[in-house]
Amino acid sequence: MKNWIELSEAEYEKVWNKMFDVLKFKPSTSDFPSFEVPTPFITYDISVYLGDSHGLGAYEDLEEKALLVFKENTSRDDYLYALDWQHECYWINPHLEFEKDEFDELKVPVFPNGDYYFYIHKDLKWGYLGQPWEKTITVFGEGLIKGFKKHQPKMFHKVLRQG
Repeated sequence: MKNWIELSEAEYEKVWNKMFDVLKFKPSTSDFPSFEVPTPFITYDISVYLGDSHGLGAYEDLEEKALLVFKENTSRDDYLYALDWQHECYWINPHLEFEKDEFDELKVPVFPNGDYYFYIHKDLKWGYLGQPWEKTITVFGEGLIKGFKKHQPKMFHKVLRQG
């Protein structure tokens, strides 16, 4: 089986329409939060990890734990959305290999280092939303929150909001 299956044009439009309609996504570099997520949710402040002041292994730790939590919250044949605002977006299966590019990065990173990066369950029952200008990662959905509490990334120590 293949991972990183690019969304068709129709799938791309459908998922972004859901993001606008259901999560009230409003892309902005200054008006926060950029979306309205259902409860329960937790928004983590990751500002200290942007730029040159990141902790040792924090990016790798976040990636490893995020992929593990995604896997724990999906069945073996389940695909979810990996979204990169205004770029190619994909279907991915957390139980398959996450191939990396020539820079040793995921096609849609889990750390929002310059764009919105979202991992969303196909039914929007949970999601992982990276917001680079607010410098946050928001996790919503009970299963995802429990997973990140069980496998807490080093970056997830400062809570900005929760509901």
